[in-house]
Amino acid sequence: MAPETKARPRALMIQGTGSDVGKSLLVAALARAFSNRGLAVRPFKPQNMSNNAAVTADGGEIGRAQALQARAARVAPSVHMNPVLLKPQSDTGAQVVVQGRMTGTAQAADYQQRRGTLLPAVLDSFQRLGDGADLILVEGAGSPAEVNLRARDIANMGFALAAGVPVILAGDIDRGGVIASLVGTHAVLDAADRAAIRGFIINKFRGDIRLFDDGLAEIVRRTGWPGFGVLPFLPAAARLPAEDAVVLDHWRDAGRGHRLRIAVPMLSRIANFDDFDPLRLEQGVAVTMVPPGRALPGDADLVILPGTKATMADLAFLRAQGWDVDLCAHIRRGGRVLGICGGYQMLGRRIADPGGIEGPAGSVDGLGWLEVDTMLTGAKTLQAVAGTDLSGGHGFTGYEMHVGLTDGPARERPLLRLADGRPEGAVSADGRIAGCYIHGLFAADSFRRHFLAGHGVTSALSYGQAVEAALDACAAAVETHLDLDGLLSVASF
Repeated sequence: MAPETKARPRALMIQGTGSDVGKSLLVAALARAFSNRGLAVRPFKPQNMSNNAAVTADGGEIGRAQALQARAARVAPSVHMNPVLLKPQSDTGAQVVVQGRMTGTAQAADYQQRRGTLLPAVLDSFQRLGDGADLILVEGAGSPAEVNLRARDIANMGFALAAGVPVILAGDIDRGGVIASLVGTHAVLDAADRAAIRGFIINKFRGDIRLFDDGLAEIVRRTGWPGFGVLPFLPAAARLPAEDAVVLDHWRDAGRGHRLRIAVPMLSRIANFDDFDPLRLEQGVAVTMVPPGRALPGDADLVILPGTKATMADLAFLRAQGWDVDLCAHIRRGGRVLGICGGYQMLGRRIADPGGIEGPAGSVDGLGWLEVDTMLTGAKTLQAVAGTDLSGGHGFTGYEMHVGLTDGPARERPLLRLADGRPEGAVSADGRIAGCYIHGLFAADSFRRHFLAGHGVTSALSYGQAVEAALDACAAAVETHLDLDGLLSVASF
């Protein structure tokens, strides 16, 4: 008797007419909505480009958006949810992560030639992810209308056709021109790619949805694709971690008159900026992302130097903006400074990269506010951690994601103690300047409340509950405004 063949799960891919049209949020909302219906859902993104990454339980890294989508689906993140992750280190080069592991760096032109060779790894991860799943929700990258990239594409139609996954095209009406975006995408695709698209969704509508009925009819008439609904602009989305640094523009000059003002310089390769999401949701706290060309605000109570994908290059960038001078003035006024990961390295006396791990080999003087030195090495630390802060014994969970070893006299005054007993981070002799490698500290309610209390702010926020409530609100919206039964009916291999 022949062995029983296991049925493969259904799959559906959300592609967009462009970047930042809401694909990541749509997948997260649909994952929660279908999970609410009792389906075992898995998110998947073949190729992502982001310096906002998350550590997985299987010891690798994936895009932060896929980690949020996994949370929406109520499953643990896996490296197979984002098998190819590009982490930009310069305007033309990026670190290449395949199935959670760094495989080297590539210039943009070289990667365009190489990426077609990564399709087997992408399809392998996609197949592995299907084990135990009822539905895989796939997120595209950029737009399939970028037909100049089609020949070696693994992120949109190249993947969809190779894996036999039907596509729903999302358009963002909030930015204008959504009819032209959808109809134009239809026009530039070849016949096979066009046939893979089974319908469209309109995203981010403001106002009375019925006023767009004629627009929907025009899109259907010109493309032949059915519409699966119009999703209104979702305020709850602002409470969720964002993937793209473009959203940081909306944090500028936020919340004047708050008790605690935090300034974060927008480094050119800023990474893991979701570290600050819990802080920006706090009442009484204003987080201002300071763009290039603007001085750090003189009334800031705390300056946080964020993580970066290229520490030495971004230290030069920081100095070019004059932010080192602003930091000196801030510290003279009695202000406090916290460095996280790359920001922690910058606060030290010296950074050396003899092997050219993050750029040209060499070394550079740090800002000199902490008595530590950093040596960048080829080994990358990727691990989830837990511990307590040494000023109050409050617990936290977080993760390390960095290259480099940091040591020096200031390490004798650690900021944290990890669960395995290791000290972590460093604090200046006067206690006003500190740094550590741990991302995700502020997501821990106990740690964050203690930290804010030291700045005169009382916190009642439960960050985890806030994220869950936002995911539930987004799921309720797609359940109300989109044809989920119709979407499920077209999902197939």
